[in-house]
Amino acid sequence: MNKPPSVRLDRLLANLGYGSRREVQALAAGGQVTLDGAPIAKADTRIAVGPDLPQRLSVQGAPVDPPAPLTLVLNKPLDLVCSHKEPGRSVYDLLPARWRRREPALSTIGRLDRDTSGLILLTDDGALLHKIISPKSHVTKRYRFTLDRPLRGDEASVFAAGGLMLEGETKPLAPAILEPDGLTSGWLTITEGRYHQVRRMFAAVGNHVAALHRDRMGGLDLPADLAAGAYRPLTAAELAQVLSATPA
Repeated sequence: MNKPPSVRLDRLLANLGYGSRREVQALAAGGQVTLDGAPIAKADTRIAVGPDLPQRLSVQGAPVDPPAPLTLVLNKPLDLVCSHKEPGRSVYDLLPARWRRREPALSTIGRLDRDTSGLILLTDDGALLHKIISPKSHVTKRYRFTLDRPLRGDEASVFAAGGLMLEGETKPLAPAILEPDGLTSGWLTITEGRYHQVRRMFAAVGNHVAALHRDRMGGLDLPADLAAGAYRPLTAAELAQVLSATPA
């Protein structure tokens, strides 16, 4: 079995957003950092960084935050953006302040616009992010939609055929699966992630999306116990579901 890598305490906690190295040194000198129940006074002490770190290391009496690589599942509320650059409150504001100072930084895997709620993932693992969003991975995204006007009846066949062209683009869309459950509502499953894609697809067939909620990525459903605005680390089993073609 390979030993977990070791990192200096001051570097580890600084990268997790607990403060500068000098501030971490002060925490350690003040007896605020413990490993396996014993205080660590020296900030240059090397710590083995494995999955059990939060069970072993405490800062100011609380378990240390999960180390990298970290992937979160979050239930995005409406009226939040998924970018640091857009104006307004963002999904990052839901996280503890120190989580926004982590290195490597947490980033959303794809985006949901301000008027779309539901399942979104955040990760500090760049390779994982690119794997999930890569068209080669064919990770599906399912959306619950409500429309302003009744479906006309041929949308499912139009979307399934592929070839639908969005306004302003020159590459046709890949096939998508429409599952109506009423005159103005249902589910749409896509494999791409183009800008405002679902809204633009319905606009292309003469309709307008009134409400949109993502409830599935790959084979992972939005956890039923995750309230709007809540988040938690994604388990290894759940990550495998994201990369799976079908729900568990």
